[in-house]
Amino acid sequence: MELIRPDTRYDFIGKKRFTVWISAIALLLSFGSIIYHGGLRYGVDFAGGILLQVKFSKAVDIPEVRQAIDAMGSKDAMVQKFGGENEFLIRVEKSSEDLEAISRQIQASLQERFKGQTLEIRRAEVVGPRVGKDLKKKAIWATVLSFLAILVYVAFRFRQFSYGLGGIAALVHDILITFGAISIFDLEFSLPLLAVILTIIGFSINDTIVIFDRVRENIKKMRKEKLDTVFNVSINETLGRTILTSGTVMMVVLILFFFGGPVIHDFTTAMIIGLISGTYSTIYIASPVVLLWHNHITLRRKR
Repeated sequence: MELIRPDTRYDFIGKKRFTVWISAIALLLSFGSIIYHGGLRYGVDFAGGILLQVKFSKAVDIPEVRQAIDAMGSKDAMVQKFGGENEFLIRVEKSSEDLEAISRQIQASLQERFKGQTLEIRRAEVVGPRVGKDLKKKAIWATVLSFLAILVYVAFRFRQFSYGLGGIAALVHDILITFGAISIFDLEFSLPLLAVILTIIGFSINDTIVIFDRVRENIKKMRKEKLDTVFNVSINETLGRTILTSGTVMMVVLILFFFGGPVIHDFTTAMIIGLISGTYSTIYIASPVVLLWHNHITLRRKR
């Protein structure tokens, strides 16, 4: 199936000055939101604490649930509606006390307060502060090491440092935009959202390598053309593949977003933003960085 005609020649590279401003504004909004909110809102996985998902058989108000928890001394608990009807999410951030005991106390207090109805504990997560810090450290290391591995791999594969630099620049752009979206939409940064970040890294660099491969092939065929033209032709030639790949993944994620329920809502929201950014950055971040390096450093060295 041919989505894009072979003779298509959209001037993607010619729009790079305009897209630089789009990226700059998006990054400023991302940084501004993260600074305004005092950082990301870490989930129990990273911050440590207790997370309970509770469903009642009859109608219950948030103040009633909060009163039951306050009665046992956990006045810093956060209670919010979640999922279906009469379903709540209870989060308690604790650092030094026996979290398992507190979790059991909360469940007992709710059972005592709402004797006339059935109470179902649908999820119970308890993470100590040390485990949370360890997970946060490992998450940072996983991201940094993946960046270094990609930089070395891409630079070695294309035998030019600029290609690796372009790929990494696109990935940094995607991660910052995704973090900004997480902050703007006030999503809880947990292990599933870390999985989103690592997925976007793989998705974006794969798309970038496909274009770089076509550039390498076209450089041999179009020796008399400028590198800007070679990149433009290569992006157009791989445009059909990009639309099919990104469109198919986006379709699945959108279905999960609308029909997957609130449990995976944060995951799918971050994934949608990451997919859009990943597709955009391959064309308007990775390629322009390689061209910038070529025009201002490689050509100067040859002179």
